[in-house]
Amino acid sequence: MLDSDEYSRILDVLGNRNRRRIISLLRQKPCFVTELSERLTLSPKALIEHLALMEQMELLGSYMDERRRKYYYLTRDISVMVSFGEPEKGSISVAEQVPGWNSTLTMVRRMMRARGELITNLEQLDQDIQQKITDLARQGGDLLSGEEELDIILALSHSDLTLAEIREFMDMDAEVVAVLLRALVEKGIVEKKGARYSLRGIDGG
Repeated sequence: MLDSDEYSRILDVLGNRNRRRIISLLRQKPCFVTELSERLTLSPKALIEHLALMEQMELLGSYMDERRRKYYYLTRDISVMVSFGEPEKGSISVAEQVPGWNSTLTMVRRMMRARGELITNLEQLDQDIQQKITDLARQGGDLLSGEEELDIILALSHSDLTLAEIREFMDMDAEVVAVLLRALVEKGIVEKKGARYSLRGIDGG
């Protein structure tokens, strides 16, 4: 049985849409970091922060496979039920007690509908991005040496990253990541600017 503080912390976790999406994906099967990033189209930094919080809350567990990839899985599933009761007959409604209640409620309803439309558009955008990732994998068949190079490219498509940030995202040895980066630099796909790596020849806007 959870105490009230644990309930509050779990509700805080579920209050974030991306964390709910992570839970939804992990209900299907365990996933490694780059797989989650590709399917959720989240930046490496944001995804790692979400996973760390959820692991700290003991909602997620992890293990390494033979390729040293870190897989995350649900340690416990969560479902939330909300029930609404009818007010007692003859009682004074909240709207009658609080000035402006109905107008505020109307605005909330409009905002909820607008959010629903945005979520629908975002889901379509996620599908479009996934299709483009598939296109990249196909087009890079002769150019790229393996999935790890494509994973680095996808990570850098979110933002410029340092070696340490890429290593954390890839969950691989720093020397291995450095070798992969050097190969991508030699192929003219990636360039290094100071301590950060970025994709060459694309608009950063």
